[in-house]
Amino acid sequence: MSPIATSSITLACIMGSLLFGMFLRTLLPKHHLTDDSKDVIKMGTGMIATMTALVLGLVISAAKGTYDMLNSGIRNTAAKIVMLDRGMAEYGPETKEARDVLRRSVTTAIDRIWPAEKTAVSVGKVGKSGYALEELSAALRQLSPRNDDQRGLQSRALQINMEIADAIFPIILQAGQSSVPMPFLVLLVCWLSIIFFSFGLFTSPNTTVIVVLLVCALSAASALYLILELDQPYGGFIKISSDPLRNALARLGQ
Repeated sequence: MSPIATSSITLACIMGSLLFGMFLRTLLPKHHLTDDSKDVIKMGTGMIATMTALVLGLVISAAKGTYDMLNSGIRNTAAKIVMLDRGMAEYGPETKEARDVLRRSVTTAIDRIWPAEKTAVSVGKVGKSGYALEELSAALRQLSPRNDDQRGLQSRALQINMEIADAIFPIILQAGQSSVPMPFLVLLVCWLSIIFFSFGLFTSPNTTVIVVLLVCALSAASALYLILELDQPYGGFIKISSDPLRNALARLGQ
């Protein structure tokens, strides 16, 4: 389910609970809404509101931290890809095959991470693993250095290749995966519904109150929307850009 659909359902549940609370207020006997009863219900609702605020804050912080980590990983990987290609170019024309493998590998990785932004470059013989660590490593190991400079460049290229693979595999595996379990979202929606039900139970409906509570409900639903958007960092409205890898791809082979 998309983030906008989930947040819309959340908003509907919250507003439904609010309206039900307002309706129930008209049916309850007066002795159910004494000051003592209101104090107890307000204390319970306050406890739920505190837990909800803490959980929402922690989840948003965790989702933003993961988003920033993946975004930084994409940028660092793009820089290392260019470094690897420059190192192989400095080695000599013998690295042409390895550089071709690198280009196809990056293309495949981009297509897997951002499937809606298919590149026009053929992936050739690169397999389904995204970044062809084995194929590129084999091509680099097959080189026969003729001097110490080439041996150093070969060793450095193999090291950077491993660093890129260590970074790109978790990024590819994260694509399409959600770290927010559905039971967790259901629990949050239930807590929010209880809070707004209590608002409706103790509120005399008027235009000002309804507008303010609607704004509060929109804010709560938008918080869940933000969490779900950050949890899907490679698609949606808030997404990690593919530009760093595409810029690196454009520089390969030059």
